[in-house]
Amino acid sequence: MCQFCVQHGDGKAWYLQAENYIADLESDLERRDYMIDFVQGFSEKQPGRLRALRILDHVPTPLASIVKKQLTSRLQKHHWGQPVPIEECEHILEFATSVVRLPCVCRTSAGSPDNGYCLAVTVGPVDDTLKEAFAGYESGPDTGAFQSLTKEETLQVLCQCEREGLMHSVWTFMSPMIAAICNCNVESGCMAMATTVTHDLKTMWRGENIIEFDEASCTSCGACARKCPFGALTFNLKEERLSVDLKDCYGCGTCRSACSTDALSLIPRSTSPSMAEVW
Repeated sequence: MCQFCVQHGDGKAWYLQAENYIADLESDLERRDYMIDFVQGFSEKQPGRLRALRILDHVPTPLASIVKKQLTSRLQKHHWGQPVPIEECEHILEFATSVVRLPCVCRTSAGSPDNGYCLAVTVGPVDDTLKEAFAGYESGPDTGAFQSLTKEETLQVLCQCEREGLMHSVWTFMSPMIAAICNCNVESGCMAMATTVTHDLKTMWRGENIIEFDEASCTSCGACARKCPFGALTFNLKEERLSVDLKDCYGCGTCRSACSTDALSLIPRSTSPSMAEVW
């Protein structure tokens, strides 16, 4: 069990608790202003933050670790994410019933195509805040900006994301309140994955689950390795053999959609002795 489930979920999956989803931003002015400032300043601030992390990569490890620990502590108070498998996204949609497509701030900043895969997920509509936050962002057929989705339509979007090898994750805006499900990989320009995986700064924490591999059921097609957003699965062409590195697994479950024999499944991280404390 991760620290967030202890702090914000009473020992249960924290992101499956309805009280952790934004319900009323009109009376929560501090959080509303934080969201607007975050979106409006993203494209300007994030490139500079990435440059600073590249510099930090060359700083002696002990000093870099201290700085990154302080940055992570700050992020925990404001904005961080965690992968969530698609079946748990479906549970989230039972109580967070307002879903709106958004322009993706990461893809916009990176100049990547935006396919409308960034979703505002709240208990009730927060349309006025979204309009103010995304003022100036382009909308249109590529982004589907501010298109309200039903639960069924949302699940169709999430399934399409899985087919494309994108990970689902929930995101806080002034912890522990969640307002979004993002669907990303490093190639799409995801800043959180770049900071976490490339620069070892915990903007994104590992999920509550971890992959389990049934080698006997594997046909050695290698399709799952091409879908893993974190490089936890590798396929040796010469030996025609799949390898799973659990220390790189974030428990998103995206790889499963590529497997036709159910050789891959998710199990709770707590049941894996070697990975129970790895977050």
